[in-house]
Amino acid sequence: MKYKIVIADDHALVAKALAGLIQRMDNYEVMYEVENGVELIQQFKLHLIPDIVLLDINMPEMDGYETALWLKNNYPDVKVLALSMYDKEEAIVEMLRNGAKGYLLKGCRPSELTLALDSIIQKGFYYTEYITDKLLKSLNPEQVKNPLLELGLNDRELEFIKMACTELTYTEIANKMCCSPRTIDGYREQVFQKISVKSRVGLAVEAIRLGIVVL
Repeated sequence: MKYKIVIADDHALVAKALAGLIQRMDNYEVMYEVENGVELIQQFKLHLIPDIVLLDINMPEMDGYETALWLKNNYPDVKVLALSMYDKEEAIVEMLRNGAKGYLLKGCRPSELTLALDSIIQKGFYYTEYITDKLLKSLNPEQVKNPLLELGLNDRELEFIKMACTELTYTEIANKMCCSPRTIDGYREQVFQKISVKSRVGLAVEAIRLGIVVL
């Protein structure tokens, strides 16, 4: 069985060259090529789902950052391998934060691409020494930001999160926060979106991880 690859790159020549290279590999085949994230989403809606997406960063309409995040939120089982000309720390960290399982520069050798694909299939990720170094630099204590500030949670949302991590029903939470159940529904939708969770259980797990709720 061959693993299915999709290439998202607005440079047609690059995409074709990559496709030709992958088609010669024993374990992989290219399903299709797209020029941006919008086209990729359209293909996914047709249930054309690959195992790995080779994703460029600089694309029109919907770039690699947005596309990686969309895949992370909607198709977490699809592995993203970023393949870009950008070697800046900010680009690498942002792509990995948005769900990419590896990051390659377009100047890499074909053997490294094969190694990266194999590693993502077998281990779930591919981090080179270069990428690891960039990640470590990004974690410099002087640069670490408050995750709560990054999420943009306000005081009322934080209050809702703490109550949602108890056995209170949403109606009881509404009474305690002196607002309507509809307002609580709004808080729930906003918080779920900001923290990237889909259930109350997921919210509780993230709240503990972020230190909002202490056991």
